[in-house]
Amino acid sequence: MNSMSTLANSLIRQGLRGAVGRTPMIRLGRVSEATGCEILAKAEYANAGGSVKDRAALYLIADAVKRGQLKPGGTVVEGTAGNTGIGLAHLCNALGYKCVIFMPETQSKEKIDLLRVLGATVYPVPAVAYTDPNNYNHQAKRFAEGLENSVWTNQFDNTANRLAHYETTGPEIWEETEGRVDAVAFATGTGGTLAGVGTFLKERNPDVRTFLLDPEGSVLYNYFTHGELKRQGDGSITEGIGQGRVTQNLSGAPVDHALHITDAMAVEHTFRLLHEEGFFVGASSGINVAGAVQAARQMGPGHVIVTCLCDLGQRYYAKLFSRKFLESKNLLTAVPEDYRQWLH
Repeated sequence: MNSMSTLANSLIRQGLRGAVGRTPMIRLGRVSEATGCEILAKAEYANAGGSVKDRAALYLIADAVKRGQLKPGGTVVEGTAGNTGIGLAHLCNALGYKCVIFMPETQSKEKIDLLRVLGATVYPVPAVAYTDPNNYNHQAKRFAEGLENSVWTNQFDNTANRLAHYETTGPEIWEETEGRVDAVAFATGTGGTLAGVGTFLKERNPDVRTFLLDPEGSVLYNYFTHGELKRQGDGSITEGIGQGRVTQNLSGAPVDHALHITDAMAVEHTFRLLHEEGFFVGASSGINVAGAVQAARQMGPGHVIVTCLCDLGQRYYAKLFSRKFLESKNLLTAVPEDYRQWLH
């Protein structure tokens, strides 16, 4: 009995919420060898709900409970491109809450279907700018305001999101690299990952450099490089990253460098991750690795660069791994030629 109690405390995670965080840190061999740096990635797809957003989802619910905004049997409402909603839906099942999700109808069918299988009520709505009152976030807020015992978790501006990464992801990176991390590189949507991790690591070592990775059609590259909220390029095929404003989670974040990562770069590295490293991941992971490679080349050999693999490729199978879709976006040639034969 005593030995089982000790085992439960040290090795066994408690339920779904205990299976969020403490993801593996993986060395990416090919890009490490190519750059002369150690390029490491947190395997965030290994969280219980399958993505990096599970960390924020757990903290958003805990924050609502702590504030008295969410009581037993209540409803969690969020506007999301998918992964935060998926994390919330998993946790709502585990913790006894209902889940309602508003999301842009442009997001992958796989994520919409998964949310419904998880028991969430899903409202796909037209993809419009944040300044439009019918933006999915504003619709989520209005819905929650009209429903008793419900909370709009507000992932973009609720800094419980950033806190999740300050208290979990950042310390894990510091511990797993034994304090030898030189830089982190993350694509940014809400800004929570980069802000939380960057703040924690710079408190430990001010010389750690932070790279914000921005996809096509987002304003953050120009904002952090030139001080202008101006979009760089057209829209991206990536989901859940890029931004048209500076969120509360990103406000005040320690951003040293911003890199503009094209869809072609993201697609190339997504397929290299699959066929050269064995990781079946989505395009946001491709952006992260492309950015980590750029950061490594900018800093020079001998540095330790950390990024993350956000989620698995199955959530984007119908589009990202489709020859027809990639051709329609003029991205087929971004897939290394030897790997095109396996597209569906």
